[in-house]
Amino acid sequence: MKATTLYTIILLAVLASTFAGCKKEEEEEDKKDPNELGWVYNPTPYTGAAIPRNFPQPTYVANNNPLTNEGVQLGRMLFYDPILSGDSTLACAGCHKQENAFVDSRTFSIGIDGLPGKRHSMPLFNLMYSSRFFWDGRAANLAELALMPVEDPLEMHESWPNNIAKLQAHPNYPKLFYEAFGVEPADLTKEHAAKALEQFMLILISGNSKFDKAVRGTAELTEAEERGFILFNDNLGADCFHCHGDGSANQVFQEINAVRQFRNNGLDDPATPQGFDDYGFGEFTGNVSDYGKFKVPSLRNLRFTAPYMHDGRFATLEEVVDHYSTGVKPNSPNIDAGGMEFAYQGGVQLTQQEKADLIAFLLTLSDEEFVTDPRFSNPFE
Repeated sequence: MKATTLYTIILLAVLASTFAGCKKEEEEEDKKDPNELGWVYNPTPYTGAAIPRNFPQPTYVANNNPLTNEGVQLGRMLFYDPILSGDSTLACAGCHKQENAFVDSRTFSIGIDGLPGKRHSMPLFNLMYSSRFFWDGRAANLAELALMPVEDPLEMHESWPNNIAKLQAHPNYPKLFYEAFGVEPADLTKEHAAKALEQFMLILISGNSKFDKAVRGTAELTEAEERGFILFNDNLGADCFHCHGDGSANQVFQEINAVRQFRNNGLDDPATPQGFDDYGFGEFTGNVSDYGKFKVPSLRNLRFTAPYMHDGRFATLEEVVDHYSTGVKPNSPNIDAGGMEFAYQGGVQLTQQEKADLIAFLLTLSDEEFVTDPRFSNPFE
């Protein structure tokens, strides 16, 4: 045997032995007791998510997922980390921006493959007053809301098994998951990631607008804003309160009754329910009577959340108010009979002054502090 060949064989054997030794050390490191690694599972209750005193009691119940400092912080990191997308370029925050009250200013958000989504992204705040999520209600809880966009080909386009492998191999996340949920890397699942994201989304509470301050006696509405508030709650005025709360018992300004959270507000008038371009809630339920219905959104933070409606068709609040004033399609299949009682005449027929007053009031529901609150900001910046 030639000396060079023998040398090569010995060298390869040494390298193989070294590699095997390193691999064994890594495996043994992974099997170490987390306490030996300095990891501690002792989550502390999160106390920074107080419900504003002028808000009703929350209706959402997190399933075995109490808010903790460790869970909230982990969820915040995952929300802003593009690691969960297929090419590690798009985070949840890419389509839910804090400066826009956690919505996208685009008509349709763009996924990692450069393709637009099918609907305008929904804002993320005061989610503890909802029972189903997305415009079509397909998510029964916030954990599902967190999981679905990751695997959507039009959004983050990644599989959860791949993401779990990435999180397990990450230099920081295994420790953070252990501290939040007591789970060791080998046992990490997508449900743990969903719980962390659920915790972060539950602390996104917006309740310090000019209207809130006026309710608490620390601010005062202008005459135009007062007139707009009266119009909002007037059966013969703008008649908004049927679907969005009346500003007294329900100051969240969104529908909190689970049965009435999905409605058709007369945007389109196909000849039959099957003629809707987007079936909305009916796409999820499969019921023809739900075709054309969409989730009733909150009217808070409208200053930041344009464009409006499920398809972003209205660029301005003026266009939205014009729709409810004279643009309602009375023959729209499955139109909401209770909330759209003036549909027969195309809307509530507001004057120009009434429109201006109503918009002035609606803008008092915008929370400037919410969109700059450091608790909700990117932890990596």
